[in-house]
Amino acid sequence: MTVFSKIIAGEIPSCKVAENKDFYAFLDINPVAKGHTLVVPKKEEDYLFDLDDKTLGDMMVFSKRVAKALKKAVPCKRIGVTVIGLEVPHAHIHLIPITKESDIYFNQPKLKPTSKELKEIAAAIAEKFE
Repeated sequence: MTVFSKIIAGEIPSCKVAENKDFYAFLDINPVAKGHTLVVPKKEEDYLFDLDDKTLGDMMVFSKRVAKALKKAVPCKRIGVTVIGLEVPHAHIHLIPITKESDIYFNQPKLKPTSKELKEIAAAIAEKFE
């Protein structure tokens, strides 16, 4: 069971921003930008592009809905999207509010938001989720 499956199951706390029967979106605890959100399928699959076509398509549509809410909740020009997938063997998409390209660079120092700040950001995004 991956750390993301444990988060989905509620065994590890998270700052959830959205959920449906197939996907779960929550704030990254080591964000590169305020509002950095992860979208994961509830079904464990190591690599995003090993998902079946329907699941991958549905995940992108769900991610789009999360990104729209994120953009309304966190001031930015766009929501950057990246897939790295090496750090946790569970398919996931990073949604990152950006104003310039360097905002999405993972080699920059990570932000250190407090638990309270994470909860406030998650609530603001969740409020905008449609």
